[in-house]
Amino acid sequence: MPATERAPVPRLVSRPLGLPGDAELEARYAAVEDGGHLIPAVPYRQMDPKYLRQRVPDPTGEPAGTVVVDTPGRYLYLVEPGGTAMRYGVGIGREGFAWEGDGIIHWRQAWPRWKPPAEMIARRPELAEYSVENGGMAPGIKNPLGARALYIFQNGRDTLYRLHGTPEWNSIGKATSSGCVRLVNQDVIDLYKRVPYHARIVVYQTPLIAQGQA
Repeated sequence: MPATERAPVPRLVSRPLGLPGDAELEARYAAVEDGGHLIPAVPYRQMDPKYLRQRVPDPTGEPAGTVVVDTPGRYLYLVEPGGTAMRYGVGIGREGFAWEGDGIIHWRQAWPRWKPPAEMIARRPELAEYSVENGGMAPGIKNPLGARALYIFQNGRDTLYRLHGTPEWNSIGKATSSGCVRLVNQDVIDLYKRVPYHARIVVYQTPLIAQGQA
């Protein structure tokens, strides 16, 4: 993606920044029933605190409503009005390094079916039972797409780049073997609620120099 000059970051912040207290974190990452599925609690105390969901000064300079993925930093930002952003820790898989640029969250789904692409099945033939032709894997806690999936399009075409949930909380902040950009299920549900319809998304594979990060 060509280098572009980012707009100045607004300095006026009227909402509390940083990590909330333990009681709110406990509630935020507690077990929850959603869509007939029981999502286990996330042992958030075992995670690096910087990857827990928190509001930060916006480091992106993008308009409110934009989703920004900082691939090297393992962060996803949803830009808010007034100079703040909601920041989520993410894990990045092989496919997460395959695309960068400017797109649109064209489609999103709660409890999606997982249909591994042909390239993944070629690497792991045991996944053939979940192919597109076979209808994919049914929604559920063990489904690699988790509780929500957001599908990224560019110029009207599917990029095959996804934001999705995962039960593997210990993959957040890491580069793992497969998948695109994963958030713990509790965070992807929160993101899903906040993201505007047909939101713009910008994905960087080079470091995003963030101001005010933890």
